[in-house]
Amino acid sequence: MSDREGMLDVPGGRVWYRSLGDDGVPILMLHGGPGFPSDYMEALAGLAANRRVIFYDQLGCGRSPAPDDPALWTLERFMDELDAVRDGLGLEQVHLLGSSWGGMLAMQYVLDRDRPPVSLITAGSPASSPRWNQMAAQLLSELDPSDLAEIERVEAAGIVEGPELDAAVRPFYIRHVCRMDPWPDGLLRADATANRAMYRYMAGPSEFRIVGTLRDWDIMDRLGEIAVPTLVTGGEFDECRPEHLQEVHERIPGSELRVIPNASHLCFAERTDIYIPLVEDFLDRVEAAAGIG
Repeated sequence: MSDREGMLDVPGGRVWYRSLGDDGVPILMLHGGPGFPSDYMEALAGLAANRRVIFYDQLGCGRSPAPDDPALWTLERFMDELDAVRDGLGLEQVHLLGSSWGGMLAMQYVLDRDRPPVSLITAGSPASSPRWNQMAAQLLSELDPSDLAEIERVEAAGIVEGPELDAAVRPFYIRHVCRMDPWPDGLLRADATANRAMYRYMAGPSEFRIVGTLRDWDIMDRLGEIAVPTLVTGGEFDECRPEHLQEVHERIPGSELRVIPNASHLCFAERTDIYIPLVEDFLDRVEAAAGIG
């Protein structure tokens, strides 16, 4: 199986990519954040046994350095970047798999760009920032009162990064972001190298409230326009609640929904035994229906 990496020119700079495998219609991974590199998605490399799998770090993330310039941190530019990655790697036919923010980006791309992928898969991705904030508020209210009080204390103190913040949010994260113990190396690397400035600018200081430039983002009323085969996934304990994933599924015509048991936001890493076969089956069925051999 081939394993190669390189750099691609995109608007604003260059991005790093890694390509595994050679066969079939490629599947392109879109990581979350915004600002967290693709390392935490590395469990999905298991899909490369049967098809080409491509990871890339969005500009300013991980191995794709860029100036800390908020002018580059727009949804429109990230869609331009996705076009450039497809052009640079010759991905005219491609499946898109987006995790969290990556799924938000993928859904907007399918809606706004006239280059439909063969299929779309989202993992723990909301279709509305206001809806995300409602879900987070509900989950926070369910925490132990002492854990919630510590989160509120840290937020009130204006602490936006560092060990004190990490300790405060950990009870929430181990319930709703990643339930593995210990956390996988890829997630630890992504967390250690994340572009926090980008994250705060576009999303906010934590997972709990989208208050940055994405705060009003909402495509719920446009989901019916998505006309590619779509698989909506998430975890049983995902911070992107299964009830919202159900809403998204119901609004995307012909879509499928799979909620992964005993898993959370990183369901694809927590339950690879379920997730990899699930995705392989979906892609095989999509390609068979499209006459792709």
